[in-house]
Amino acid sequence: MTEQVLRSIEQPGTGTAERVQWAESHGLRFEMQLQPGLTLLEAVRRSFAAAGFTSGVARVDGVALSPFAYVMPALSRTPEHAAFYSETFRPSGVARVEAGTLTFGLRDDAPFFHCHALWIEADGKRSGGHILPDETVLAEAITLPAVGLDGAAFVAEPDGETNFKLFGPVVAPLLGATREGRFFGLRVKPNIDLAGALEQFCAERGIRRATIHGGVGSTIGARFTDGRTVENFATEVAITSGLVVDVGQGPVAEIDVALVDYTGATASGRLKRGDNPVLMTFELVLEVG
Repeated sequence: MTEQVLRSIEQPGTGTAERVQWAESHGLRFEMQLQPGLTLLEAVRRSFAAAGFTSGVARVDGVALSPFAYVMPALSRTPEHAAFYSETFRPSGVARVEAGTLTFGLRDDAPFFHCHALWIEADGKRSGGHILPDETVLAEAITLPAVGLDGAAFVAEPDGETNFKLFGPVVAPLLGATREGRFFGLRVKPNIDLAGALEQFCAERGIRRATIHGGVGSTIGARFTDGRTVENFATEVAITSGLVVDVGQGPVAEIDVALVDYTGATASGRLKRGDNPVLMTFELVLEVG
């Protein structure tokens, strides 16, 4: 029996030996109440601030957006990046998100988020990509599930491996409020299997059950448990649900995603364990228990 060879993409820089960046924290699930007429970034910032947090993750299913600006994954025109972004698209009318997640934190010492989603535009077109935080406006009020972190934060920093400025978890001062639970902010780095990375992370810490919150990143194409494949290597992915559970044979990750590739094709389903390496990055939060 031959050993499976994991797909990989050569990055322009050199990576670190540690392939999972992490920070442990307290945290809290809360209802994120977004107000219309604000940029999506400001609406998210106000909601996290009202709950007492400066960083965390959230879902954006059902959000109505207008004006709306986004980019898609694209091939890189230079050797500086293994893949890049398309030009900016600005569809007219109201677009409504079907499924999406965001990571909220700091970039250049200011609030920012990283968000991937699939949506339906006003003309019925189904599309997906990377929502631009400060060029997109919330069209309707909505309440969404979110998780705030206390003792850790996502901060965008230059990454010498990919040549992008990427969100990663760092230890942060406690915010002074009483929080419950054990949470981990994680960033999984390129060319290792997403499920395998989470399973190993949990196994090393004796974690028998963890819920995945958020989940924004990219994979090298995709392989689903039902046999479907996405061959185009540049994708933008949102985790729609996820668990890591040990039922006696070691931790097993069950990760459902929605994605778009660089041709604009969308797909969703459960990722096949051991066959979905990260392309650039994958940020998420694990809640233990």
